Amino acid sequence: MSDNCTAVTEFIILGLTDDPTLRVILFVMFLCVYAVTLLGNLSIITLIRNSSQLHTPMYLFLSHLAFVDIGYSSSVTPLMLINFIVEKTSIPLGGCMAQLFFGAIFGTSECFLLAVMAYDRYVAICNPLLYSTHMSARACTLLFFISYLGGCINSWISTGCLWNLSFCGSNRINHFFCDYSPLLKLSNYQGDLAEILPAASAGSVLIITVLIIIISYIYILSSVVKIRSTEGRSKAFSTCTSHLTAVILFYGTLTFIYMMPKSSYSTDENKVVSLFYTVMIPMLNPLIYSLRNNEVKGELKKLMSRKHLFS
Repeated sequence: MSDNCTAVTEFIILGLTDDPTLRVILFVMFLCVYAVTLLGNLSIITLIRNSSQLHTPMYLFLSHLAFVDIGYSSSVTPLMLINFIVEKTSIPLGGCMAQLFFGAIFGTSECFLLAVMAYDRYVAICNPLLYSTHMSARACTLLFFISYLGGCINSWISTGCLWNLSFCGSNRINHFFCDYSPLLKLSNYQGDLAEILPAASAGSVLIITVLIIIISYIYILSSVVKIRSTEGRSKAFSTCTSHLTAVILFYGTLTFIYMMPKSSYSTDENKVVSLFYTVMIPMLNPLIYSLRNNEVKGELKKLMSRKHLFS
């Protein structure tokens, strides 16, 4: 670090826009999105917890996905909302690192959970007689442990690489949260390790989880095709449609933001895509799983009718 340069102890988050009117509109809009995210995901967790009909591995994984979505959205959205109503949003270096750390944990854990859910559907459809053995309580606990451990390892790598760097000069982050790439640009990093190691770690997570999902669905498709009755095929594949929708939305945006060359999209496009997978998808997931899943809808109706009777 040069002698005439002051070390950065806090960052200024520039956010999505400088337009005062647009900031008010976006604040109201994303406050509603965050409220729906919390309400939707907490409802999914509560419903699965209180309904004995939903005490199966498939819905247990779904409840953990809902928990991860709450954490993922909560690591980003509150700071973004503050940015809309405060003229200058500052965050200390430690706070910025904490936001990056938890965002990476929840984001990576979501990748692993979506892969685990694909494997769960593969076992249920392709090996139904062995389902209770392969998806025992012990096996599910191990899969949860792997999912969260994978999230922690990827997060430690990203945060660790930045933590060892010095920040000097500009402290203005042209984003709505503390993301890795904007922070790396502001650091005085030398060598390629700070770029290569987190990219390799995130890339490995994407490749491994996508492969698990693709292979699972290849086997699922081959099994479904062999079912003779149209009703049987429809019933078998209906349990996968919600998961497939969630996978396409999540991995589609992640692939766009992380796999495309940096020169091919602007900072504004980066913000829009990041906004979609950190804020919008956690809101959409409970809607996808509740609207497209007959068992969840059935249990929700039962719960609502019980509340109506006791009101």
